[in-house]
Amino acid sequence: MKKKDLQFFKELLAKRLEDLMNQADDTVSGMITSKESFPDPTDRASHESNRNFMLRIRDRENKLIKKISQALERIEAGTFGICESCEEEIGIERLKARPVTTQCIECKTKEEALEKALGL
Repeated sequence: MKKKDLQFFKELLAKRLEDLMNQADDTVSGMITSKESFPDPTDRASHESNRNFMLRIRDRENKLIKKISQALERIEAGTFGICESCEEEIGIERLKARPVTTQCIECKTKEEALEKALGL
């Protein structure tokens, strides 16, 4: 992969990581400072439902943060853009669509077909 492309992905991933970290900080501070009292059980249930939904979103974002960090490590190690299954280059278009990917489209398609066949 060209140095220009690597730099593009490094900046893209770093910016996304920064955005996610800022959102995570906002969520934590919002939950700590929230001391709302709900006399109506329906309001309390709605609030708890919304809170649980936000926690699930943050959990997914936390997993994405880990994947972004790993992608940045692969850039530094010189293995970014190489499929971990077949060791061929991952296409630039696939990386633009999903920069944290570790597999080329062919290997990922095979993996998903296997998972579907096994019922996973």
